[in-house]
Amino acid sequence: MLTFFLVSGGSLWLFVEFVLSLLEKMQTQEILRILRLPELGDLGQYFRSLSATTLVSMGALAAILAYWFTHRPKALQPPCDLLMQSEEVEDSGGARRSVIGSGPQLLTHYYDDARTMYQVFRRGLSISGNGPCLGFRKPKQPYQWLSYQEVADRAEFLGSGLLQHNCKACTDQFIGVFAQNRPEWIIAELACYTYSMVVVPLYDTLGPGAIRYIINTADISTVIVDKPQKAVLLLEHVERKETPGLKLIILMDPFEETLKERGQKCGVVIKSMQAVEDCGQENHHVPVPPQPDDLSIVCFTSGTTGNPKGAMLTHGNVVADFSGFLKVTEKVIFPRQDDVLISFLPLAHMFERVIQSVVYCHGGRVGFFQGDIRLLSDDMKALCPTIFPVVPRLLNRMYDKIFSQANTPLKRWLLEFAAKRKQAEVRSGIIRNDSIWDELFFNKIQASLGGCVRMIVTGAAPASPTVLGFLRAALGCQVYEGYGQTECTAGCTFTTPGDWTSGHVGAPLPCNHIKLVDVEELNYWACKGEGEICVRGPNVFKGYLKDPERTKEALDSDGWLHTGDIGKWLPAGTLKIIDRKKHIFKLAQGEYVAPEKIENIYIRSQPVAQIYVHGDSLKAFLVGIVVPDPEVMPSWAQKRGIDGTYADLCTSKDLKKAILEDMVRLGKESGLHSFEQVKAIHIHSDMFSVQNGLLTPTLKAKRPELREYFKKQIEELYSISM
Repeated sequence: MLTFFLVSGGSLWLFVEFVLSLLEKMQTQEILRILRLPELGDLGQYFRSLSATTLVSMGALAAILAYWFTHRPKALQPPCDLLMQSEEVEDSGGARRSVIGSGPQLLTHYYDDARTMYQVFRRGLSISGNGPCLGFRKPKQPYQWLSYQEVADRAEFLGSGLLQHNCKACTDQFIGVFAQNRPEWIIAELACYTYSMVVVPLYDTLGPGAIRYIINTADISTVIVDKPQKAVLLLEHVERKETPGLKLIILMDPFEETLKERGQKCGVVIKSMQAVEDCGQENHHVPVPPQPDDLSIVCFTSGTTGNPKGAMLTHGNVVADFSGFLKVTEKVIFPRQDDVLISFLPLAHMFERVIQSVVYCHGGRVGFFQGDIRLLSDDMKALCPTIFPVVPRLLNRMYDKIFSQANTPLKRWLLEFAAKRKQAEVRSGIIRNDSIWDELFFNKIQASLGGCVRMIVTGAAPASPTVLGFLRAALGCQVYEGYGQTECTAGCTFTTPGDWTSGHVGAPLPCNHIKLVDVEELNYWACKGEGEICVRGPNVFKGYLKDPERTKEALDSDGWLHTGDIGKWLPAGTLKIIDRKKHIFKLAQGEYVAPEKIENIYIRSQPVAQIYVHGDSLKAFLVGIVVPDPEVMPSWAQKRGIDGTYADLCTSKDLKKAILEDMVRLGKESGLHSFEQVKAIHIHSDMFSVQNGLLTPTLKAKRPELREYFKKQIEELYSISM
């Protein structure tokens, strides 16, 4: 067997590891019996009977085994007792805090020389030795890099240019940034910070109405955009006299003279970013750095109803939040100067911006994708990132694609067997990518991400425990999950290193306390360790811009942020998200229903990619709209004797029945009451998306829009099921 393994291309090291993985749970006498060796008492006589060649061979094998045992992978050492990851704060009404930290005080910063976002970048500039900072690439080309000093200089030039164009160096000056992720986005942001201005991101996917609302609410006179099409969109608002305060549009990409002439007609100056930088270089202004309590960004959250809300975040808010992350991970996977981050999640959201800030603070590099998510894998292979921020939806697609390629029962069995072996290592604290299982099964998966990823951070939505468990094993890197929202900068809980269990969102960050409060209408009680999640600390925002009413709804008089999410404390001091306070409704028989809780259960059905659960106070039961997964559903249906193309299957009554039965099965297994189960579903073939208005930019369901979009189908489901 050994000879065969070596000839077939394996290494002796991997062979030994393979044998040990099979024998590790066997007793000594069982191993001896398998190897056809005598009992321990007869070993002396046995060895004297062996030839010299055999003894040398056995000695060599023994040496290899001894080397393996002394050099075998070591379990990661957690920074705290994983059975007690948080503790109750005295005289706090049940609030809990992280056990990681130097004392009872909440963490406000990690480095004394990095208390504002301006200082964060300057620190990276200092320790990087003017190394590469921002990377970009053209199709099928290697990445090109701007150095830290180039970025800092261009930011000063752009900021000085803004001052020459009637902007002020103060926190009352709001600058709009309307662009996809690219180096100029960061340069524009740093330009604002260099002169104490405030960044206001405009989402790439926001509707015209929301953009108009943000420009007027924030009194934005200057917007920096990437493409001429966006400049045209902004000009249309001015021409209709909807945004009279907009006076200057700065374009990153080249544009035609006719666009400038169109702007002149309605009183808007249109300039290239390079021209403004040149102006600033000729008329340089000394930086006016901000203070920690100064406003840094107004991040408008799209929400699922009404106008966007502008969350006001200070420099201190952002620094406190990423400092909490640094404190939790400092002894395990601390950021390094050679770290590389792939940037594709929208910079308009705080999750991406906080992770990037960690990289800049330590002199690392950020490489931007080409702008097309379909080319992300190609970008990652060219960039070879070490840090990979993701959202659960992308992890789900990775998981589905991996298993869809295991297209025979044998391949699937082998893949699952290898994953279980790696998952056993993960449970014991060992994270690696050089085991025999990686060599045989997972190296190609890791190579598709560039082959160098050492940390994945996921947030923004609940992650499937099954998917997280598999990918932690398959990718051979540390995978962390966080929970939070824009109003607490990004995260308020985070996975404790070494705790690779799934089904929770970790313990509180050292920068905030968390408490649960009663939600009477849903029968959640804090005395039972359940309730609405509330957050307080230096990472919590200052309120919504010019919206005292909604600020009062979110922040109570004691400074607690009420998130609207329902949580539960687990025995180890970690937090589990179990429900959502909003979007509850009462059925005709008087029962309260939380549709998002039900959707989170049904989405685990293999063929289901998306689901919308609908209820009505005039109806006695629930119905659902299901979008099948195009990659998974056809093979799932075929196993049940239902054949056809994806389009054909979406109209199949047999398939609809099979999917409904699988959803109901999952509901029963998860303890749903009968009134919480859907009684009928409609199969829809097109994904809910930001582009068709059914998802928010953070990929949350826009329930009013879904209800209106599927109004006819919902009425039919109720009429058929009556």
